[in-house]
Amino acid sequence: MTWTLPDPMLTTPVPRPDLPPGAAAEPKWDGYRAQLARWADGVLLRSRQGTDMTAAFPEIADAALAQLPGDTGLDGELVVWEGERLAFERLQQRLARRRGAGAAAAARTWPAHLVVFDVVRLEGADLTPWPYARRRAALETLFADTPLTAPFTLCPSTTDPATARDWLTWTSAGLEGLCFKRLSEPYRAGARAWGKYKVRVTTEAVVGAVTGTAAAPRTLLLGRYDGAGRLR
Repeated sequence: MTWTLPDPMLTTPVPRPDLPPGAAAEPKWDGYRAQLARWADGVLLRSRQGTDMTAAFPEIADAALAQLPGDTGLDGELVVWEGERLAFERLQQRLARRRGAGAAAAARTWPAHLVVFDVVRLEGADLTPWPYARRRAALETLFADTPLTAPFTLCPSTTDPATARDWLTWTSAGLEGLCFKRLSEPYRAGARAWGKYKVRVTTEAVVGAVTGTAAAPRTLLLGRYDGAGRLR
């Protein structure tokens, strides 16, 4: 091992889903942020906080060794599908079975995918100084020419505002919102330079109890009236 993954580039909230000029949009998935390093002699899958998740997701590690060229680093979102939706709770269950036979059995029951949205190193070359548009082209070429297959998935990217807004209709399948990335921007380790618009669904309910403060509650006990007028 002669190189390390950079700290992940991070997002900052934006109030509207409008695609800024000179930027691309990507779907924001309901999963775990994950970076993947494939060295000539090993693999590391780590969380945004730097936690080693390699043993908990053996199918990702095995695929990295089988498919990725040496000295390659990827950035993406770790997800688990349940039917036609993403199941965040299954990811949590996967992490609870961190290694050995338990991790292998969980991988068979709830296989994970890595939705890749960036490449920070490719066959030994450091791509972090490259602008997003150039890194994206390199990532698309990697998927097409290698080719990369499941459990790797290429995250969609668009510069078309209409396409980006259409993605917001995917929330029932597990889309949390949109990420916005300037086409000319390099990969700045640890910087909160990407924008993130998060979809929020609102409804009315009766609050029966609160833990934490009223301004920033931790949990709520809620009641709603059903079709027959009964408070549930």
